[in-house]
Amino acid sequence: MDLLVLGGTAWLGHAVASAALDAGHRVTCLARGDDVPAGADLVRADRDHDDALAGVADRSWDAVVDVARQPGHVRRAVRDLEPVADRYVFVSSVSAYASQAELGADERAALLPPLAADEYAGADEYGAAKVAGEEAVVAGFGPDRATIVRPGLIGGPGDPTGRSSWWPARFARSAVGDSGDVVVDAAADGPDEVLVPLAPELPTSMVDVRDLAAWIVRLATRGPGGAFDAVGTSRPFPELIDAARRVAGHDGPVVTAPPEWLLTQGVAQWAGPRSLPLWIAEREAWGMNARSGAAARAAGLRLRPLDETLRDALEAERRRPDAGPHGSGLTLAEEAELLAAVPRA
Repeated sequence: MDLLVLGGTAWLGHAVASAALDAGHRVTCLARGDDVPAGADLVRADRDHDDALAGVADRSWDAVVDVARQPGHVRRAVRDLEPVADRYVFVSSVSAYASQAELGADERAALLPPLAADEYAGADEYGAAKVAGEEAVVAGFGPDRATIVRPGLIGGPGDPTGRSSWWPARFARSAVGDSGDVVVDAAADGPDEVLVPLAPELPTSMVDVRDLAAWIVRLATRGPGGAFDAVGTSRPFPELIDAARRVAGHDGPVVTAPPEWLLTQGVAQWAGPRSLPLWIAEREAWGMNARSGAAARAAGLRLRPLDETLRDALEAERRRPDAGPHGSGLTLAEEAELLAAVPRA
């Protein structure tokens, strides 16, 4: 198969290109950067330009995989590639749904109105931008030649957000080895105690980037068309914490903090600075991590165990040449301050 990956240098696009190469396909990446997998051809282009696809629109493609965020990028790619490509796989997001409140919802749920502009201005328009991309692909290629993949949280080795590696890495910093000494996996020791949100009912879900990439290649190879929620198994937040502790070898003390107290202390949810990653206090957002995913599994999505994803994310974190923190999570100093102040029974 001749596969065109629009991207291929960032995390998921790179994983898709690598999975396609591993499967024996011929891969060309169109990207601004040059960090594509060994064995892939590279066409340098900036998709902000109207003629960005000129270098790949003069040959035939069995499939295109597009991870674009901006609607204008997708609209121009559909315009230029529909005559020369058999299938188009567009990676959207569960953020495309109008509501994240319902638990167990599937692909029949209502979507946001599509963004009319070619670029989205802020994070609150991201979901609408993805809907606009979806509509462009289906309108151009038709329902049989278009496949829409809506991932939930993507995790695993190389996670640039740090969301899937933060908890196992944090527990590893306070894990106790056979000698009784604290095992240090960062420049500074973590507190002996680890602060964890009290969230027994919060659903979490994570799809491993490698499983997602391999499945996207499968869809590009033989379909089917349609839309699929590519999500991991939904499980309560404490189960994710237990898995992170297992892979880190942590059996030390954990201090739980009420969500209301964390919010008053300025602790952010989900991701970003001064956050406790993957924690969500607002129940109206819980459905994002509790979607059905049955259609994707029926179409061949295979999910590895959560422990394997977290363990490999931790190992990749240990190998990072830059040992500094990601953009998500509490610093050790912030956590120590919160532990000193947290209400205890």
